[in-house]
Amino acid sequence: MEKKHRIIFKFLDNLENYICQFLLAFFVVLLFIQILLREFFEYSLSWGEELATYMFVWFVFFGACYACRLGAHNRVTFQFKIFPKKVAMWIEAFSDLIWVGFNCYFIYLSYQFVFVKMNLFWKSQTMGIPMKYVYMVLPISFVFMTVRVLQINYLKLVKGIDIRDPDAIEVEKTLESGANEIKDI
Repeated sequence: MEKKHRIIFKFLDNLENYICQFLLAFFVVLLFIQILLREFFEYSLSWGEELATYMFVWFVFFGACYACRLGAHNRVTFQFKIFPKKVAMWIEAFSDLIWVGFNCYFIYLSYQFVFVKMNLFWKSQTMGIPMKYVYMVLPISFVFMTVRVLQINYLKLVKGIDIRDPDAIEVEKTLESGANEIKDI
């Protein structure tokens, strides 16, 4: 039973990644089919580009959630280098708390927009689906983002796990290997 829980937890821990992979693959294939149909058959799917656009928007928002999960969201951190590591970590946690506050406010606003203020008759131009389903990405993705920011801070502050941007780690490794090569010369 424990193995089943581990698999479910791993799936949920990477949910945004799986959603992004699906959306990216689907809208790229859809656009490729659209190109082939235009070039070889002088035909196009009237709904294809609209659906690809909506999928791209969802991809971007879930990509932002996944960046939160990796601790790779864009942020200015050079000012933290003057502080001891523990102080910098707590200041960054405080800034993340402000971020969570913003997210909660945005969740409230987007929920109000999508479920209260949005006209039920607003439909997409070619597919005719209610725009409510397109805009639903806003509250959903910001809830995911908030959960991920809290999760990362829990892992850093409570569990003591060093969560850093994967790109920053690669840059650090490259600089270290470059410094080692210079020493060898």
